[in-house]
Amino acid sequence: MVSYKAPVAETQFVLSHVLRIEDYASLPGFAEAGGDIIDAVLAEGSRIAEEVLLPLNQSGDREGCSIDGGKVTTPQGFKQAYGELAQGGWIGLTASPDNGGQGLPPVLGAALNEYLTSANMALAMYPGLSMGAYAALERHASEQLKAIYLPKLASGEWAGTMNLTEPQCGTDLGLIRSSAKKKAEDDSYLIKGTKIFISAGEHDLTDNIVHLVLARIEGAPEGTKGVSLFVVPKFLPDESGNAGARNGVECTALESKMGIHANATCVMQYEDAVGWLVGEEHRGLPAMFTMMNEARLGVGIQGLGLSEIAYQNAAAYAIERLQGRALTGPADPDKPADPLIVHPDVRRILMDIRSFNEAARALVLWTSLRASVAQAGDETEAQAAEDHLGLVTPVIKGLLTAMG
Repeated sequence: MVSYKAPVAETQFVLSHVLRIEDYASLPGFAEAGGDIIDAVLAEGSRIAEEVLLPLNQSGDREGCSIDGGKVTTPQGFKQAYGELAQGGWIGLTASPDNGGQGLPPVLGAALNEYLTSANMALAMYPGLSMGAYAALERHASEQLKAIYLPKLASGEWAGTMNLTEPQCGTDLGLIRSSAKKKAEDDSYLIKGTKIFISAGEHDLTDNIVHLVLARIEGAPEGTKGVSLFVVPKFLPDESGNAGARNGVECTALESKMGIHANATCVMQYEDAVGWLVGEEHRGLPAMFTMMNEARLGVGIQGLGLSEIAYQNAAAYAIERLQGRALTGPADPDKPADPLIVHPDVRRILMDIRSFNEAARALVLWTSLRASVAQAGDETEAQAAEDHLGLVTPVIKGLLTAMG
């Protein structure tokens, strides 16, 4: 049985003694995030990770998601666990209070994300993608779109996705073929195309799913300079802002990804699906990069989270498993062999992993702090922080997943 204990003390040490989070009190949300609040968030977040998400990890992966007539069902217990996250305000932990969020600093969101990912990466991806969509819409969408979608995403009532990859293109997004045709009667567009490998593209956890879709407006320039971003909901919002009529988007198949069978990786088909432009025409990639940078940091945290739970279980196994004798003589003469932990090279391997985890955690939390400075610091500090994010965020994604 896999076990996990969230590294709360380690997180508190980095925040208090390495990063000195109290020095950031002038930034939005930090004044409210005193020591007592931080301790309470980490303690309750660790409880949810250990008691709610972890028990569903192995069973969820064995059961996986299933599809029937375009409807995807998540594994047993996932909907209830997601509901507990939403009802407790954990999904919108860092979202603005103006949109129903808690308004706490992103660094606390990063810490929570590590705990949830360690306990159940497949389940943690659902709210993680939603907050990535929230960030992109908050920065680039019109006020009208913000009013409709941001409160629903922050509350967890609706979920979010990003739709980039197509059958003929992955990283080379200039090859996108999905099209967008402007409707004559209003400011919406009709979206057509196929997207593949879309995480959380369809599921039964929320009343609605908000897709951020890259597509090419008719007559747009070739290449990446002709790509625009659209918000395309599964259900069209009615006059009250609630999920209304079904839109022209459907999941046609599920992909299988090792270790995250409980997260629906979807093939999505758009057939005259109604969508609304996010940001400017032909400026879809800069807008989508807001969500992609959130995702890059999130993927790095996944590497850290998986490395942490792997270390904890490897260390526990090394203490229990008997194999050979210590070089200096039997550590426990009454037993037929000594535990693995007595062997120097086993200890070295374990300490290598633990050292990596400690450094990776500090890097992730520091970068999350820099994100706050980039958004709300003075002009000089904000630019320096933005430069830091541009350099370090891809490194976090690549390094932490390669070594985690």
